[in-house]
Amino acid sequence: MGYVGLNPQSYLDYQGAGSQPTAGLELVDSNVDFTGESTIEFSIPANGYDSYEFYFVNLHPANDGVGLMFQVDEAGGSSFNKSIVSTMFVATFAEASGSDDLDYNSADQAAGTGYPLLNFNTGNDNDQSCSGVLTLFGPSSTTYVKHFTYNGVTNAETNLVHHHHIAGYVNETTAIGEITFKFSSGNIDAGSIYMYGVK
Repeated sequence: MGYVGLNPQSYLDYQGAGSQPTAGLELVDSNVDFTGESTIEFSIPANGYDSYEFYFVNLHPANDGVGLMFQVDEAGGSSFNKSIVSTMFVATFAEASGSDDLDYNSADQAAGTGYPLLNFNTGNDNDQSCSGVLTLFGPSSTTYVKHFTYNGVTNAETNLVHHHHIAGYVNETTAIGEITFKFSSGNIDAGSIYMYGVK
């Protein structure tokens, strides 16, 4: 895996200068500093990279206590209803101390065609948001299912911090060409998403 650094925007600027690294991450697409979007969608180039990383930076929801979700489709598709299997465990700690916990969470999905959660309970206070990284492996494969992992942090509506760990697979051997993100309710009020190809 490549190195992005503390500021993905600086990596964006570096790539824009024409200095492409020979290994690591290459910026493929981004949606930066957007406001009031119901969904954010990216196209995945056919046979582009073996895997992709999506960096979510300070996604702030319009509604309180919502979760970040995703779904995928074939190139040019718009149904976003692929069968996905996911599992989740979460570490939790309170802003005021206490409430520490580490456990399996039933927000996983068993071969469902809905939008699986990447996190939950993101608050909409001015200082609350969620950030993390989703890695999608082998989306262009027409032989294997598409594995994914997510690692991220959420400032919850109840002033808790959740560290979400999610893994799973898209139960499809068809190539994936589209991916979309949204909150479980309401708009994405603000934030940035960067899509990197892994060399």
